[in-house]
Amino acid sequence: MPERSASHRLRIGRYAEQNRIYLLTANTRKREPVFQNYGLGRLVIRHFRNVQRQGIADSLAFVVMPDHFHWLVQLHRGSLGELMCRMKSLSAREVNEATGRTGSLWQHGYHDRALRREEDLVKLARYVVANPLRAGLVKRLGDYPLWDAIWV
Repeated sequence: MPERSASHRLRIGRYAEQNRIYLLTANTRKREPVFQNYGLGRLVIRHFRNVQRQGIADSLAFVVMPDHFHWLVQLHRGSLGELMCRMKSLSAREVNEATGRTGSLWQHGYHDRALRREEDLVKLARYVVANPLRAGLVKRLGDYPLWDAIWV
């Protein structure tokens, strides 16, 4: 029997609950640092904001790192799979058009973590947006342009 991919194993048992809060992470293909170009990172952020305007999910916090993103959302309609497929396909199309790239921008699959209501969301949001500091990309969070959080 052929071995199944890690992305397939991630989908087993995945269930999206409306109004639940999730931490989502997606990596670029081969961890290519595409978003060292901040303008390309802004394209991804625009899609985060479009999802919110369309009432699909509220963006609570996010950071776009050079080769991945973390996105804290409250899902309102649809599934996580639909949300991430939409996010990744639209952002890939725009990044490819802007750069003349072809092919996949994102790795298959994504990581999700459902959060319990009692978890400290502000603390988690701060952890998410502090990724550039921990990665040594900047000395002060305010120096990194590709993040936002409703509480910070």
